[in-house]
Amino acid sequence: MAVSPAERGGDMADKTVPVKVWDGWVRLFHWSLVLLVAVSYATAKARRIDWHMLSGSLALGLVLFRIAWGFVGSETARFAAFLAGPRAALHHFAALLRGEAEATPGHNPAGGWMVVLLLALLLAQGVTGLFSDDAELYRGPLADWAGYDASEVLSAWHQRIFDLLLIALALHVAAVATYRYAFGRRLVGPMVTGIAHLPADSAATRQPPRTGSGVLAGLLLGAAATLGVVLWRLALF
Repeated sequence: MAVSPAERGGDMADKTVPVKVWDGWVRLFHWSLVLLVAVSYATAKARRIDWHMLSGSLALGLVLFRIAWGFVGSETARFAAFLAGPRAALHHFAALLRGEAEATPGHNPAGGWMVVLLLALLLAQGVTGLFSDDAELYRGPLADWAGYDASEVLSAWHQRIFDLLLIALALHVAAVATYRYAFGRRLVGPMVTGIAHLPADSAATRQPPRTGSGVLAGLLLGAAATLGVVLWRLALF
């Protein structure tokens, strides 16, 4: 029996092919940051401020690396590739509920704004930590530049922002779980392996996302790590 073109198109739509969507630098940033945030939380609770300052400084360096990579890095890592207006995010949610949302090679329009929110909170958390002074255990490496009164205010904001960060991280995890169990979209696996299985007829399978320069990424990451260590040493001495 002959197969109609529409039926052949349907068969293609049902098939998936592996596509590299995340480079190793984005994945290294993601999981390293997860570890450093956990260490920062644990060391603050244990009042191990020396280790807290190290993990926080390295986390700040990583955030600066990710922001830079969002402008000069791989295609899926660039802000221009995944940031869209609120209307696009609403359309994505509506299509998702109808089962019509197209699988994207990177962040979807809604996830892109969560990335920006998390980066903004992490950047604010790191910067306020540099100027904080709780007059007891912790004194940031740049506290003298702000003066005691401003440092006291920034110390309070350092704690408040972390509470907001925990809320945002909980929402992020809940969204990932919802995509997996309610909509059948796997988001964790690609962030581990870099590979996503996309529909065979999608644009990303015909033209995979462009990968950024490994040399440039290495230089940026090295500069970020160096900055983190320098800030930590300044805080100690």
